[in-house]
Amino acid sequence: MGAATFVEIVLPGKVEPEGLKVRRGVVPVAGPGQVVVEVEATGVSFAEQQMRRGRYYDQPPFPFVPGYDLVGTVLETGPGVPPELAGRRVAALVKVGGWASHVVLDALDLVEVPDGLGAAEAEALLLNGVTAWQMLHRKARVRAGQTVLVHGANGGVGSVLVQLAQAAGARVIGTATARHHEALRAAGVLPVDYRTEDVPARVRELAPDGVDAVFDHVGGRGVIDSRRLLAPGGALVCYGSAATRDDTGSKQWPVLKLLGRVWLWNSLPNGRSASFYNVWAGRAVSKSRFRARLRADLAQVFATAGRGELVARIAAELPLDSAAKALRLAESGTVAGKVVLKP
Repeated sequence: MGAATFVEIVLPGKVEPEGLKVRRGVVPVAGPGQVVVEVEATGVSFAEQQMRRGRYYDQPPFPFVPGYDLVGTVLETGPGVPPELAGRRVAALVKVGGWASHVVLDALDLVEVPDGLGAAEAEALLLNGVTAWQMLHRKARVRAGQTVLVHGANGGVGSVLVQLAQAAGARVIGTATARHHEALRAAGVLPVDYRTEDVPARVRELAPDGVDAVFDHVGGRGVIDSRRLLAPGGALVCYGSAATRDDTGSKQWPVLKLLGRVWLWNSLPNGRSASFYNVWAGRAVSKSRFRARLRADLAQVFATAGRGELVARIAAELPLDSAAKALRLAESGTVAGKVVLKP
């Protein structure tokens, strides 16, 4: 086992996608409580787009291996891990390290992938799915009959949010460029073009009393409009600052500013709530509770997919050594769904 070789993609510094490096080495052995996972699919998320610019708020120092999440098969189990885990297909959130052919992980961080769900499908529903599920059901608590606004309704998280909101019985308004409107309409979404339309005015036409929830990954000054569109008792959930991706200066500042706004808005006595969603929240306080919640919520996401109420949107599947091309594609803004890398 120890003599097998592996491949990983290294982000050496602030580089263009073509500056990514390929590194080869010997597959490490699983230690106590660990497993070696042979990666079948990993993905390109918005985090990597920020990381290569040095803009992700808690990224490790360069150089490092990017890759926020992965799906693969357990190749080897270490001491203290049930040996029957070998051969099982599993998923894991890792934040960094996923763009590799083999990864060593703590067995407790694994979530089993149900039979019948392919590796690429599971990957497309992993980070995006748990993010969408937790924002919808744990943060905004969306119910049947409500109206929600999803920014970037064609994106990786956005397309999952749309489907999960509809599965919960909500009416969905979604922002996207015109090229995606036909597909959104076919999916039962009311589309708004954020490039050519006055988004707040158009949303007010579609929901005169306001919307019950807004899911905003854009950040910047636009969150002020997002909050103004809420109905009494509505919830704004922010989960990124895409508007500041290409900015210079402090990478923490956009997030701190958002958190400050959220804190201020929540102190106002108007029944509207605001929150900043972070998929890692609570892990530092209790790893066991964090893992249990992740496992439970991903099981719900996978079950919704199993019932046919959630379809994984895969924009493209590319080999791992085409990571530069995959990153370019994800950053182009022309694709719908998740760009998947297959080692």
